[in-house]
Amino acid sequence: MSSAPEQEAVEGGPLTSPADIRPGSPTPLGARCRTGPDGVAGTNFALWAGGAEAVELCLFDEAEHETRHPLTELTHEIWHGFLPGIRPGQRYGYRVHGRWDPWTGARWNPAKLLLDPYARAVDGDFGTSTEPAGAGYALPAPLYGHVRDWPEQHVADTVRDDRDSAPYVPKGVVVGDATTDEGGEDEWRDDRRPKTPWPDTVLYELHVRGFTMRHPGVPERLRGTYAGLAHPAALEHLVRLGVTAVELLPVHQFAHEDHLIRRGLRNYWGYNSIGYFAPHAGYAATGTRGQQVGEFKRMVRALHDAGIEVILDVVYNHTAEAGERGPTLSLRGIDNRGYYRLAANARHHTDYTGCGNTLHVVQPQVLRLITDSLRYWVTEMGVDGFRFDLASALARSLHDVDMLSPFLAVIAQDPVLRRVKLIAEPWDVGSGGYQVGAFPPLWTEWNDRYRDTVRDFWRGAQHDVRDLGYRLSGSSDLYAWGGRRPYASVNFLTAHDGFTLRDLVTYEHKRNAANGEDNRDGAHDNRSWNCGAEGETDDPGISALRRRQLRNLLTTLLLSTGVPMLVAGDELGRTQRGNNNAYCQDNEVSWLDWSLPADPDWRPLADLTSRLIALRRAHPVLRRRAFFSGRPHGQGGLRDLAWFTADGTEMTERDWYTPGATLGMYLSGNDIAQRDARGIRIVDDSFLAILHAGAEPGAYTLPGPPWASSYELLVDTSREDQRTPPGTRHTAGADIPLPARSVLLLRAAG
Repeated sequence: MSSAPEQEAVEGGPLTSPADIRPGSPTPLGARCRTGPDGVAGTNFALWAGGAEAVELCLFDEAEHETRHPLTELTHEIWHGFLPGIRPGQRYGYRVHGRWDPWTGARWNPAKLLLDPYARAVDGDFGTSTEPAGAGYALPAPLYGHVRDWPEQHVADTVRDDRDSAPYVPKGVVVGDATTDEGGEDEWRDDRRPKTPWPDTVLYELHVRGFTMRHPGVPERLRGTYAGLAHPAALEHLVRLGVTAVELLPVHQFAHEDHLIRRGLRNYWGYNSIGYFAPHAGYAATGTRGQQVGEFKRMVRALHDAGIEVILDVVYNHTAEAGERGPTLSLRGIDNRGYYRLAANARHHTDYTGCGNTLHVVQPQVLRLITDSLRYWVTEMGVDGFRFDLASALARSLHDVDMLSPFLAVIAQDPVLRRVKLIAEPWDVGSGGYQVGAFPPLWTEWNDRYRDTVRDFWRGAQHDVRDLGYRLSGSSDLYAWGGRRPYASVNFLTAHDGFTLRDLVTYEHKRNAANGEDNRDGAHDNRSWNCGAEGETDDPGISALRRRQLRNLLTTLLLSTGVPMLVAGDELGRTQRGNNNAYCQDNEVSWLDWSLPADPDWRPLADLTSRLIALRRAHPVLRRRAFFSGRPHGQGGLRDLAWFTADGTEMTERDWYTPGATLGMYLSGNDIAQRDARGIRIVDDSFLAILHAGAEPGAYTLPGPPWASSYELLVDTSREDQRTPPGTRHTAGADIPLPARSVLLLRAAG
């Protein structure tokens, strides 16, 4: 074994004698409190570092004094040791020794303190030791394993930098198996998961910090934290709205990018993970020495008690270490070649993510890291599912996306993970990365074709209604294979990236100057329509049209077959002032404005959203478990799905190709081909939804018998007041007025 620790020691304190450290165990990985064979309590440390020559465990006291303990035991490339007396709250990191040869991908550098990939809590932030976390500082050169402050024309990333990074990086924290902010036993065992079936699910994407930062009902000290989201004032809105699951933007420990910090900005969204087991410390109100773990658990429990599942947006495709010129924070310094996909010239990273690096998921240890992390968040933190950012990058084998890849195969057979909700963002930025409709059973997918089609319909950019018919009825053209169901489609109109729903009808051009990139960032094609004026306006006619368009969009979403996803604040008319890439706007641009619910212009939108969710929950015909067949269910029945033109006749093949802006969709509640848990056939009301994107009002002839003898109007999006249904009754076969740019929902009778 190399004597690298003695030869390459850096500033921060002399090496200590290894006499106190015992062999310990190579499993489990990470820092785990345990009792030794002789009854002595302590912590076992285990780190996989393939190819390393030596590993030092570094402990830090309150004065930031560092004590180093060489880990001399090596089992299957795992360095391990047991240190008596080390208890929860102890901060630590690693220094890993080995060759410096960037041309072959070897980038070991013991001058860099490394975060344990399995650390379950993280204390501190990236910066100087004298500056508070989150200050507008520039990341210091010691965070980089190479000489960074050379002129660009020099090959700086091939020259090792020997300055100590310990004062500038966060440390891992030893966490007990049941941690609360008082350090005592947790009552996690009393949690009850809602276990909402996929067809009954209504997703609500939100940001832990942004949801409560401006909430007047949440105590100021709790705003922007896990405890703030668990507060009754925050939960009240979710319950009143009726959503069944929150999809949290990344809560794994993440870092702020160098280029943002230099501009006085921060990474707000959090898609820059560095700790896959640790709840992001910046969202903790109770402390960062392990207290954040208990606080996160209590948030999950509070949501569960309210009947709401918790789904995490996870970023396992890349890390905060970026490309070869990025900082050395954890995996790069542990084994750059083992953790990352490298190019043919191993000095460079392969980048399928647009973020500088791509985790090499085909490698067994990387796959283990990801699946261990997923199981931890399910079994110990209580979450109910995951949305995988750039999931195609995880499904790549050697180069191509492979639906039989190790990652997907492991998930499919894992007894824990195959039972939770799995959502793919089915694309990445690499060749062949767009995979909408291609993921295997068990998976649902963000359906961007739904988003684009519905946006185009309501802005008048669709030449016919062929594609709209597929999107409204579950996207069977994409998902009706291999046993998949309509709930394989997560239907959405907006997400964290892009315009908010209000901005979608207010702006045609992005306004991202505040991001500091000269408005170059963010999507250029937003499929948006400003209704006649760019930006906010005092024109009452344009403002009324915009509110109507919002009602049309939300009504379409919540009446479509599949799993609807709302974005927090869209139901309140939230705006980002035209910024369609607010990833670095940790301010009022991104935070929810809680004055909107009291605004008479926007309160009706929330009322309508809540009413539509309740309608969906009450009627199984609106949340089908199987695709429509277009055929009767049983003798003498009606087709389970029928399409009608404005004159009340069924659509013909020619009608689908005819230019038009009106479509009628009839859902037969008497012809649902499914049974309940007792084996009894499900019977429901029947509905006629009429979507009219035309700029002029018209008339619609209601289909007569056998479809119905009369109809009751439940939703009319042309009305500003949406607190109660219109309740108007119409005889089948009658012509009813069809307001311009509107959705009508009618219940069929007889």
